[in-house]
Amino acid sequence: QMRLVESGGGLVQAGGSLRLSCAASGSILPINVMAWYRQAPGKQREPVALIYIGGNTLYGDSMKDRFTISRDNAKNTVYLQMNSLKPEDTAVYYCYMYVNFRDYWGQGTQVTVSS
Repeated sequence: QMRLVESGGGLVQAGGSLRLSCAASGSILPINVMAWYRQAPGKQREPVALIYIGGNTLYGDSMKDRFTISRDNAKNTVYLQMNSLKPEDTAVYYCYMYVNFRDYWGQGTQVTVSS
């Protein structure tokens, strides 16, 4: 059973930066898709960024110029570099991975951006 462990959330002022990490343990198969989602209070979970095993990336419209997703396949780890953070980026950020026709989610890490 694969397990995802996130780290890097916290409190930051508007305009600041944070880097999230998510490491997968227990997988012996290549991880096809790694991604980040977020959910703000009272809102639905939304996609933030996605990276395929070959390195192609997709971003949500409000994130593409400020966030960068990357992955280290040797470490089964995905990163999210978030710059120029805004109060509206405040949310719980969830790591997601798709491997062997199964979905895996992390427990979530809180990101709070103060104005």
